[in-house]
Amino acid sequence: MQRYFIYLAYDGTAYHGWQIQPNGASVQECLMKALSTLLRREVEVVGAGRTDAGVHASLMVAHFDSETPLDVTFMADKLNRLLPPDISVYSLRAVKPEAHARFDATARMYKYYVTTAKVPFNRRYRCRLFQTPDFERMNEAAKTLFDYTDFTSFSKLHTDVKTNNCRIMHAAWTQLDEVTWVFTVQADRFLRNMVRAIVGTLLEVGRGKLTVEGFRRVIEQKDRCRAGTSVPGNALFLVDVAYPENIFLGKEDALSAFVF
Repeated sequence: MQRYFIYLAYDGTAYHGWQIQPNGASVQECLMKALSTLLRREVEVVGAGRTDAGVHASLMVAHFDSETPLDVTFMADKLNRLLPPDISVYSLRAVKPEAHARFDATARMYKYYVTTAKVPFNRRYRCRLFQTPDFERMNEAAKTLFDYTDFTSFSKLHTDVKTNNCRIMHAAWTQLDEVTWVFTVQADRFLRNMVRAIVGTLLEVGRGKLTVEGFRRVIEQKDRCRAGTSVPGNALFLVDVAYPENIFLGKEDALSAFVF
């Protein structure tokens, strides 16, 4: 068996998230069906994470096993022909047999976009704000995230994870234009609904409903009910997944041509 990492992107609007669902379309299911058609056998696909319903990815990574070595350029092209228009494969890369798309990831990065303008073309990919919050104060609150590892307050309740500990490496708001801001957050792992809950709580700080110290207390209380309402998923993008280079076989290929 040869294991491969697939680098792909998708518009999550039409899907109930990455993971296979009993009563809804998922990105994982679409990818598995396409691979099974090409390889003429059932293929299991494991993703680097589980994006929620409506959430997008400009870069997701998944792995699968092949019984024979594959022409990665040919496979990427064939997969793109089979997959729907809202899922695109960038490239495939051979990895060591024990490499794992989820467990070997050392960092993941998300971006959340907000806008204060009503622009029809952005409605699927931006969260509309009806007043401009204090982004400077929100950035001050975001810095407190580095002081903690237990983010139970920002986790969806009743999940099956063993720990709510995460190490946040980057968290900041930046302005893209006169009406658009983006929150970029990077961590070694994320909990279910974590980014959307953090953004929702930061917006409470920006609107003056919560102080920076109040934001700190929300984290320390380890209670989801103390945090703000989760923002909509349509403005959230998974944009990067990092891995140690020693799990790959051969040199980096055409993936380097893409800018995420």
